[in-house]
Order: sequence, then C-alpha cells, then structure tokens
Amino acid sequence: MPIRDRMLTMLRRSASIIVLVGLVLLGLPPADTSAAGLALQVVGSGFDHPVFVAHAGDSRLFVVEQRGRIKIIHPTSSVTTFLNLSSLVSQTGSERGLLGLAFHPNYASNGFFYVNYTRASDGATVIAEYRRSGGNPDAADPTSARIVLTIAQPYSNHNGGWIAFKGPNLYIATGDGGSGGDPGNRAQSKKTLLGKILRINPLDPDGNGARRYSIPANNPYVGRRGKDEIWSRGLRNPWRCSFDRVTAKLWCADVGQGRYEEVNRSRTGKGVNYGWRLLEGRHLYPSGALCTTNCKTRPIAEYAHTAFGGGNCAVTGGYVSRRSGAALYGKYVFGDYCSGKVWVIGSKRKSGKVLPQPAADTSYLISSFGEGSDGRLYLVDLGGTVLRLSDS
Repeated sequence: MPIRDRMLTMLRRSASIIVLVGLVLLGLPPADTSAAGLALQVVGSGFDHPVFVAHAGDSRLFVVEQRGRIKIIHPTSSVTTFLNLSSLVSQTGSERGLLGLAFHPNYASNGFFYVNYTRASDGATVIAEYRRSGGNPDAADPTSARIVLTIAQPYSNHNGGWIAFKGPNLYIATGDGGSGGDPGNRAQSKKTLLGKILRINPLDPDGNGARRYSIPANNPYVGRRGKDEIWSRGLRNPWRCSFDRVTAKLWCADVGQGRYEEVNRSRTGKGVNYGWRLLEGRHLYPSGALCTTNCKTRPIAEYAHTAFGGGNCAVTGGYVSRRSGAALYGKYVFGDYCSGKVWVIGSKRKSGKVLPQPAADTSYLISSFGEGSDGRLYLVDLGGTVLRLSDS
C-alpha cells in the first residue's frame, strides 16, 4: 500500500473542488493521440482515510475507510455507514487497516461480500465474508462474519489489499511481507502466499464451516510444488489491480522499492512471475541496470520517481475506461500517491514498453481509483474526498 511512514510527514496539499485539465497524449500512434478534457468532480467528502471505492451492481458507491468503516454514498449524495469493523482492524502502521472490498457476483441474491484487513491483534491479513442485512439493504450484518483466509505478516508494511471477483473466484493481492528488499525472498517463493495474487472460491464448500474455501483445479500449482492458492507471483506491494470489463485482462500496479514504479498487464495472470525481487520495474534489482535477457515478465509501463517533474513515490493502480462514449474509452487510467499525477496508457498494445501519457496534475493524495456500475471512474484522495473522473 502506497501509504508509507515518510508520507505521513508530508503536508497535505490543498485540493480544488473541481480540477479541469487538458489531456495531453504524447508520442503514441494516431489511435492514441485524440485530445480530450478531463474533469475531477467531488461526489463525497469528509471520509476518514478512504482507500477504495466500489459498487454492488447499482448506483450506490461503497467507500472503504482505512480505519475500519465502509460507508455508502447514495445517489442523493447522502452518506451512511454500511459496516463498522474498527474494533477488528489494526490501527497501527501507515500501511495497515481495512484495505479491500469485493461483492460476490450473486450479491443481489445471496448478499455475500468480502473484506481484506489487517488484524488488530497481530497485523495478520484476514479475508472475511459478511452478509448484507436481511432487513436493510444499506447495512451489513456484523454478526455474519466468517473468516475465509488468514495470512501471517512478518512486518507491518507491504500488505497488498486488493480483492476482486472474476466469475465465482476471488482474487487476492498480497505484498511480499514487508521490510525493504524482500529479505525473505517471499515474492519468488512458491511456499508462501506473500508477494502473490491468489485465486480461490470463497463460498463455504461443505456448508458447515469445516472447509473455508475451495481451490480451482486449474490454478497453476495444483498438483505441483507450490501453494495451491497461488495464481501469480513476484510482486512487491501490489496496490490496486483490476480486470478490464471488456477483455478480462488483468492489470496490476506494483509499488517499487525506491527508483521505479510499474504497471503490469497480462491476459489472465495465470502462472505469471512479475519479477520482484529480481526486478524493479524493468531494471535488475539491486543494481538498477536495465534487464535485457532472461528477464521475468516485465511491466507494460514503468516510470521513475524523478520522471514527469519528479515527486513520484508510489504507483496507484486504476482501471481501463469502458464507459460508452468516453474519450478515454479503452485507456488505462492510473496515478501516483505522492505526486498526485494521473496518467493513461493505451490498452491495445500487445507487447513492449508503453510510455505513460500525462492526463492530470492534481493536488490529491491518490490512494485508489474506483469503477461505478455504469463504467464511470473515480479517484480517491486519502485526505477524505472521492471524485468522479469526467471526460468529454
């Protein structure tokens, strides 16, 4: 998670209610060079360290607050609390907290949703299942909790946090366990769930809680040496992944060690090794030399901390815009937590390195992006604001 201790010492930059900028696309083929206007418009404010925004198949927006609450922004702009887990969530360390939320594909009928948080008692990662209240669709039943998966964390940082469904399976992004430089080489190891993207079916397989989840038979390490839950490996601190709702390709941003930030894209992610700690971006770690032979899967895009005027420190992954008629349609939108810059890259590139193209230079601490049920994209400011990205 790109919320590091040193970042908390930064003075929060003032934020405009509406930021209008030009979308300048440089150096890409003609198909990627159309100009557009991008507007960031506040849809909710006053949140306590928001780190994610999601939808449950309707027009409501669910805002995840790092300190343990999930709130709803209603179409009327009113805000209510959906679930309060603050007593369960670790409040220590800048990268711990309530970090992820995913609604089951059949949420409308079964009411199941899942959260990813670090446990108050020991900082372990917990994937837990909850159910919507039977009498109030705007509230969860706090007594319905079922622990699906628990992963011990050796350090307080690099907890990942993203969870999402694709079909019946839940994908879970985990960091390498923390410290610096992955001292345990956990991201490369197939014997640990850290530094990975995991893939499970979280519904109670036998209905009585004896088994907490099932593992799809086509996971890459089923029947081989390695943890059956692993779908991808070689990640340092994946901070926000997403599936393209048209192509189903997996996009995943991975926070770098100290020099480079990266964005990865793969057809499915199955069995992919994204390279950490052998690579930081496209560069050998720790030497920093460009990796040209025998490399693991290299990112589709990277940028240096000094690039685009500097001030970068931690990538925040986003989404491919799929709202019909949007000027950004088919482009992947992402940003950087420290610099507040937003970039786009074309989603149709098949291979090779893609240069991120500047889209906006904001004053926000970009903790996440989000996608509404209608395909509209949202930007989350750790300072407490959720904004809609509008392009024309």
